[in-house]
Amino acid sequence: MPGYVPKPIDTADVVLSESLQALAEQLAENVHDNWALERMAQGWQWGESRDDQAKTHPDLVPYSELSETEKDYDRKSAIETLRAILKLGYRIEPR
Repeated sequence: MPGYVPKPIDTADVVLSESLQALAEQLAENVHDNWALERMAQGWQWGESRDDQAKTHPDLVPYSELSETEKDYDRKSAIETLRAILKLGYRIEPR
C-alpha cells in the first residue's frame, strides 16, 4: 500500500534477562515449527532449494538443523515480541 510506514514499538532500551533469552530461543523454535506446519498443510515438502511451483523448501527441517542465519530470523521475531510485551508494561514470569 503506497504511503505505508511501519511503526514498530521502540524496544531499543529493553534488555532481556538470561531467562527471557532462553525463553526467546524456545519461542523461536515454536515460530519455526508453526511456519513448517502451515507450509506442510499447504502441500509443501522438503527440497534442496526453494521452488514455489513445486512447493519445496530447504528449511522444512527441525529447528536444530537450520543454519544460524535461518535461526536468527526466528529469534528476531521472538526477541522483538518479548521486548514489545515488556515495553508495554507487562511482566513475564515463570509459574
